[in-house]
Amino acid sequence: MNVLYYIIYVNAYLVSLLPMRALYVISDFFYIIIYKMLHYRASVVRTNLRNSFPHKDEKERLKIEREFYHWFCDYIVETLKLTSISEQEMRRRMRFEGLDEVCRLTEQGKNVSVYMGHYCNWEWVSSFGMHLPQYKCGQIYHELENKAMNRFFLKIRGRFGSISIRMNDTLKVIRHWVADGQTNLVGYISDQAPGYLDMHYWPMFLNQKTPTYTGTERIAKLFDTAVFYMDMKRPRRGYYVATMVKLCDAARGEEKFALTQRYYQLLEAAINEHPAYWLWSHRRWKRDWEGFCKLIPDERERERIMSKL
Repeated sequence: MNVLYYIIYVNAYLVSLLPMRALYVISDFFYIIIYKMLHYRASVVRTNLRNSFPHKDEKERLKIEREFYHWFCDYIVETLKLTSISEQEMRRRMRFEGLDEVCRLTEQGKNVSVYMGHYCNWEWVSSFGMHLPQYKCGQIYHELENKAMNRFFLKIRGRFGSISIRMNDTLKVIRHWVADGQTNLVGYISDQAPGYLDMHYWPMFLNQKTPTYTGTERIAKLFDTAVFYMDMKRPRRGYYVATMVKLCDAARGEEKFALTQRYYQLLEAAINEHPAYWLWSHRRWKRDWEGFCKLIPDERERERIMSKL
């Protein structure tokens, strides 16, 4: 594992030393390989686009499809750039707005939960920590099966002060910070597909009844955090702006599932504005309501599962 990790890291580091202009030439080459030749997950992308945008014609969906693969290849080289990019260049390319309101709440001792999605470059969001070095800034991650790749991503995500928290350790880490009086801001990529027994809430999202994780809302209520949504924009190639949109000052005062619902509304609005920047190759709807009912035929048991936060 150590040998493979160093092979990955050294090669990524050497490639990352290239200027962004050169990396985008590589991205354009990747586009030909990944999209034109390999047709990487093309059937998944097309199914997701067709079900999400039934009102669009085939020509419109094909345009989004091509733009998605161009962006996806950019995401790959931008993530490689994270291996060596300087703090100065990262500050220029990945900007955060709305931090004044975040700081106002943290200065009052409030901890903060941040909803995020697989939209724009979520890897560059790991630079958030260098903007608020006085606080614990964490990001939840799902451990990769390949140990060498997992170690590589932990390395590059931690370059600017953010702390990667394994999903299963989330409560333990946050409880430790709270017990030590350490104000914290934790980001959750919350648009992933849950397992059947974790399907507690089914909002309409992109024209489809969608099972959702509610863990972000559950943790926010447990610690009564302030809650924000990170609204990502890509004004031009290689530049991102993340605006912190406040959802509430104190999560416990919110109705059940209200925060989860608001998150999906905001994410859907961002996707509708610029649909190419969401991760369409993800099998987001691989587990659906029909499968849920088939696995759990008893209606009362389904209601019991869905009654949980």
